[in-house]
Amino acid sequence: MLCDLVTERLKNLPKGSLRQADLDTLLVTERIFGPLGAALQATRFVVLATHPALRADCDRIDDAEEALDDGVAVDDPRVTQVAAERHAFESVLQAVIEESGLSEDDDALFDAWDTLHPATATAIVDDGAGAAGLRPGRREADSMSVVEVTGKMPYDLSPARLRCMELAEELSAQDPPAA
Repeated sequence: MLCDLVTERLKNLPKGSLRQADLDTLLVTERIFGPLGAALQATRFVVLATHPALRADCDRIDDAEEALDDGVAVDDPRVTQVAAERHAFESVLQAVIEESGLSEDDDALFDAWDTLHPATATAIVDDGAGAAGLRPGRREADSMSVVEVTGKMPYDLSPARLRCMELAEELSAQDPPAA
């Protein structure tokens, strides 16, 4: 059910190393963000499938995030602790992606996508009045943007979990830029 671009990223994984939830996530991602978005997200699942210790850490942090239910106040110390753990995990995951060469594969995917799909790549356009600027490729008139789609999804996250996500993002924003 996944497009060829995604299955190509997953083809060298041992049979059974991906969880059904991983495949379901990739399928939803492909439907919302398209084949390129899902192929890029597949990088995460490739690393998790091939690094059991990282998978265990991810599961532990996922469980801790799920425990931040409506009974947990946004200023509870667990919120900050879980956010710090998520940030640390994502940093390690990104380092493994970089070290494994998968980030270079991601860059190659972007380049190949732009070559094969120039209409969806950002392009310099002229509005006819002499004003040129950057504009992303057009989407069909009856389709929703990614922001519209994700805004309509039925998220059921507690205020504490939302705050945890915000804190993890703030920690990431404080990281020095990648070289």
